[in-house]
Amino acid sequence: MFSRTVKSANSRLSQLSSQLSPQVKLSQIRTMATQHTHCKLNTGAQIPAIGFGTWQDADAQEAAVTEALKAGYIHIDTARIYGTEPAVGRAIKKSGIPREKLFITTKLWNNSHHPDDVMPALEASLKDLDTPYVDLYLMHWPSPFARSDTLMPKDSNGKIQPGEADYVDTWKAMEATLKSGKTKAIGISNFSKAEVERLLNETSVVPAAHQLELHPWLQQHDFVEWNKSKDIHVTQYSPFGNQNEIYSSGQHLGKLIDDETLVEVGKKYGKNGAQTALAWGIAHGHSVLPKSKTPSRIRENLEGDFTLSEEDVKKLDGIDKKMRFNDPSRSFGWEFYKDLEGKK
Repeated sequence: MFSRTVKSANSRLSQLSSQLSPQVKLSQIRTMATQHTHCKLNTGAQIPAIGFGTWQDADAQEAAVTEALKAGYIHIDTARIYGTEPAVGRAIKKSGIPREKLFITTKLWNNSHHPDDVMPALEASLKDLDTPYVDLYLMHWPSPFARSDTLMPKDSNGKIQPGEADYVDTWKAMEATLKSGKTKAIGISNFSKAEVERLLNETSVVPAAHQLELHPWLQQHDFVEWNKSKDIHVTQYSPFGNQNEIYSSGQHLGKLIDDETLVEVGKKYGKNGAQTALAWGIAHGHSVLPKSKTPSRIRENLEGDFTLSEEDVKKLDGIDKKMRFNDPSRSFGWEFYKDLEGKK
């Protein structure tokens, strides 16, 4: 379901040859070159395996996306709630890259789950992105908030006001956006297995993608394989796990990208722990969404698209801690991930 187009990287290969141990063969070194892996969606479209995430640091995103596009990213992931759609749009416009060469994902936010609000919400995103269409439009969460112009509508006690919209009805409205041509594909994010099953049973369009927290410490093998069996592509957000300081759980574990096994495997390929975590996801046929505002890290993350041996993939499969870092159940008033690994 995914193909690779290897980037010419002769200078990089020369550097690796001098840096790596003598026993590493030239054939092995060549697998370390940065590739342009793509995965196939159930629509027939190709989604680049490495995307550039734009969550947080809204003021820094125009420069960050500009740097990412210069580095060679062509898959940009944003969302209404991020507040980064205008910055993404400006960066793309400045780049001069033809729209059809890019893959842009954005997401419907919870305050617009009422079926009448779905199309206007997409149109507002398109306006901010300065594009006539997105390649993928996701329902960010299955949980509805109250209809509001405010992204996080709250009651007098400061609690999120829940909405009445059923995510099945929201999805049916998203199917209409697909027919309009304003998005090329629709998908979901942060759904449980039971919620996906209900969606499949009660609607007509199978989600093209499911974006979820996934990394070597939260592998969710059975759920991932089940999504694939339904022809739903899996995209990993937070592919570095608890590297993001917003996550307070699991601090005693240290950082995922410093995991001893991850670092050990990476050294064989001249890669760091972060790059190796990305390669692990790609080896399983997923797309991955690293994010950074630091130019050097932006470039390094793109070099996470390289081939791990089957032995090393299996070795990394063995470091799963079933450790989930992102669970806003309490603040959103919705019990997420009830039937998934990592639920506390």
